[in-house]
Amino acid sequence: MENANAESSELDAAPVFRPMRRAEQQTTQEEVAALLASSRRGALATIGDFGYPYAIPINFVYDAEANRIYFHCAKSGHKRDAVSKCDKVCFTVWSDGEKRDGEWFYRVESAVVFGRAEIVSDESTKLRVLRALAAKYYPSSVDVEETIRRHGSRAETIAVRIESMTGKRVCEK
Repeated sequence: MENANAESSELDAAPVFRPMRRAEQQTTQEEVAALLASSRRGALATIGDFGYPYAIPINFVYDAEANRIYFHCAKSGHKRDAVSKCDKVCFTVWSDGEKRDGEWFYRVESAVVFGRAEIVSDESTKLRVLRALAAKYYPSSVDVEETIRRHGSRAETIAVRIESMTGKRVCEK
């Protein structure tokens, strides 16, 4: 029983995230923020059913000022259930890479974010986030408003409060 209590208190303690092993490849916080702002999709990893990892590609928006990543989901489903059961998540984005003239390999940037996910309960925040998400992916404001009118009531908005974010630049050779 003591061991279970020790494990529980360790899980609830303020995290100290590992430093990046290959520090020479680490990018700055500004570069990480720029990658998050420019990326169209990322992979959200949670603890899924039966304790299995569950990672899913998602559309998202990054709000640097609020230090949050926002995404949407249905009011029921695997993603929604997973973040309700355990709010600790990992989110990853990566660039398409750059291939310079005369080189066969790509230079790729990636970012890894650890944070806590919570359902956005405030309606004005939810609508603001849904508009930001739709504006990022839809061709016009008319499409944004029409989509929110038709589907907004069925959507759940989730905020990830960022606790740690690191970036990396590698040459794939």
